[in-house]
Amino acid sequence: MSRNIHYENREIQGERLELTDKEASYWLGPNLTLRGCTVVIGVSRRQFVPMWGSLIDCTIEAKRQVEDLWWTRMRFEGCRFKGRYSGVGFGQRVGVDTWWEHGGIANCDFSEARLDLCSFHGCDMRTIQLPKWPCFTILDPLKHGPELLSVPWPGDFFPVTLQGPSKERPDRAALSFYAPAEAKRSGVSLEELKAAVERFDFIVR
Repeated sequence: MSRNIHYENREIQGERLELTDKEASYWLGPNLTLRGCTVVIGVSRRQFVPMWGSLIDCTIEAKRQVEDLWWTRMRFEGCRFKGRYSGVGFGQRVGVDTWWEHGGIANCDFSEARLDLCSFHGCDMRTIQLPKWPCFTILDPLKHGPELLSVPWPGDFFPVTLQGPSKERPDRAALSFYAPAEAKRSGVSLEELKAAVERFDFIVR
């Protein structure tokens, strides 16, 4: 039987939290503050539940891919991310998430992370260090949408949606891709995709 491990209503400083027990579910928050901690994530999405809280000057290590997770109810300040992340949201989505007011991200380093289909919301991307190629990140996709759609793209890759129910949210500050995965999804070569993104200086690579 799975056991629940709760980190809530307290502040933890300088500790290593190993969230790796396959027989456990881990709850971060509510009302949790981690300072100078290392958080190791080695369980599946259904075993990891971020509620709300703050991580300050922490290192977050994904021992297995972290996927399909909204971290927009947690605030990250001065944190370093390592490992693989897919479909993960960071920052603050005003009025969307429960406890959205606790979300945010600033002064964080993703240079040692692999990001694919990861989004940043309501934040200043100038304070975020992004991973380099083969990752690439479109900054302010709504603002740059018309320019992105004014040119052809290889295969099935579609960098931004400006109409319909899936159109870009105004609070999305950036969207990151892992080029080998996107090339496979879009049916193009890595070289074709790289040449396409290199046309724009607002795509970080």
